[in-house]
Parts: sequence; C-alpha cells; structure tokens
Amino acid sequence: MPTIKSFSVGLGDMFYIRHGTDNFSTIDCCLSDDNQERILSEIAAQSYGKGVTRFISTHPDQDHISGIELLDEEMPIRNFYVVKNQATKPIITDSFRRYCELRDSDKAFYLSAGCRRRWMNQEDDERGSSGLNILWPNLANVDFKQALIKARDGVSYNNMSLVCRYQLNNGGSALWLGDLETEFMENISGEIDLYPTDVVFAAHHGRKSGKIPNSWLDILKPKVIVLGEAPSRDLNYYSGYNTLTQNRCGDITMEFSTGQIDFYVSEYGYGRRRWLKDYGVSQYSYYIGSLDV
Repeated sequence: MPTIKSFSVGLGDMFYIRHGTDNFSTIDCCLSDDNQERILSEIAAQSYGKGVTRFISTHPDQDHISGIELLDEEMPIRNFYVVKNQATKPIITDSFRRYCELRDSDKAFYLSAGCRRRWMNQEDDERGSSGLNILWPNLANVDFKQALIKARDGVSYNNMSLVCRYQLNNGGSALWLGDLETEFMENISGEIDLYPTDVVFAAHHGRKSGKIPNSWLDILKPKVIVLGEAPSRDLNYYSGYNTLTQNRCGDITMEFSTGQIDFYVSEYGYGRRRWLKDYGVSQYSYYIGSLDV
C-alpha cells in the first residue's frame, strides 16, 4: 500500500513516498542531532527492497537540504532529481556543498514541467511508474529565469522551487510546492497546468508569504491542506478549507488505497477531525480518520 510521510522536523521539510511499485522517493531533507537517528532508521527500513530510490530536491534553502550529506553517507543517493541551477551561498555549509556535488554530478536528473523519465512517470516490463509528475518549472518563463538569477547571486532560492504532483491510480493525489511565494504563484498562474488534488502541502511551510492564491485553489480543490511547522503567528490558516497543522499533530502518515486515504499522526491527543470518516483503521498509532477520494 503506498505511503506518504511528512516528518515533523521543526522549521523545515522532509517527506518520503513508499510507492506501491518498486520505487521509493525522498523529498527534501531536514536532519538534526535530535531527529537524524530516528529518521534515517525509518527511511532505511521503508526503502528496503525497493529497486529504485530517488531524492527530489525542491530547492536549496538550508531547511530543505540540512543533513543531506548524512543521508547520502548512510544511504547513498543514486538518483538526484533537481531543478538545474547555479545557486551560490555566501556561507557554504556541509549540506550545501553536498547538494552542489550531487546537483553537478552524473547522478542528477534535471526537472522541468512535463519531463518524462522511466519509472518516475513511465513504466515498462521491468517495473511500474511512481506516479510522479513535475508541473513546474517552465524553463522559458521570465519569472522563473529571474528566480534562477537570484539563486545564482545568492539572494533568494524560494521561487526556483519545483511543483511536484503524485497520483495513485484509482486513488488519491498529493502536491508539493516547495517555498514558492504568493506573488510568484500569482504571476505564473496562467502558465502552470494544475489539476484537482486531494492533499496539498502548503507552500513555504504554510506561511502567509506562501499563501496559495485563490486562482490556484479554485483549480486544485484540495480536500486537505497541510501546514508546516512555521511559527503560528506566521501561518495562513486557509479559512474554508480542511487543514492539518504539523505544529500540533507531529509526523503525518498517509496510507493511500483505492478510493481512500487514511491519516495518522504522532502526537497523541490531536484527536479525530470531524471532516474525516472513521473507518476504524489501525495500521499505525493515532489514527485520526480517512478521506474518501
């Protein structure tokens, strides 16, 4: 059964997808002394036996690449999926140095809207597709080109973020937006192909600065928006939409099956959400309900 997990890592992002096919994907990295043993152990266990593993980097802000060198040493990254860039930083951390080594190596696969790759979104007789599709960037877009220049000059990295969508056949879907900022999303609104998506991970950890524009939400029609671990005062709570707030529920695990997504959290006492159905599932601790999709 496919699983998506959003780790509670403080002010940062880290996810994995254990696909129903012979694939495993890690999205971003935010390891620290407090969490690295737990997270690396879980990723090793969950990816065990998978023939294809990939790391998807949305963008190189430190809170999205922290500890990538530890992950690479523990479980060598063989496929590094990244937006092609020349980002620089005034202070070179071990994590950014490893990011650049992977970005510029023959392990890198450069992502753009509509790109195709065997086992990412193509299947063959050997193994099935991961169900992953890249909706952004459009390499010809002027706003994106400006974002690359800012990254090259070490000014800002948020708006070079990719947009990645996962779709299970006859099942749920999820969308990652990295740290895209509201104004940038508004500017590219007519140039990105969006689709209704069940679970949307809010841009920029759910901050007001990354509020997903209404023009996007009208198309996405999310059944739940997941807010990251930004300080509560900085969050946009998406009035009128169902939300899960990682500040309160900790790790979020989502089990995908035909027509259903089951939600679990790591914080006991978070409680069931009224907008989720109770199917009495008990795959993991702290089941909070299921979503019909």
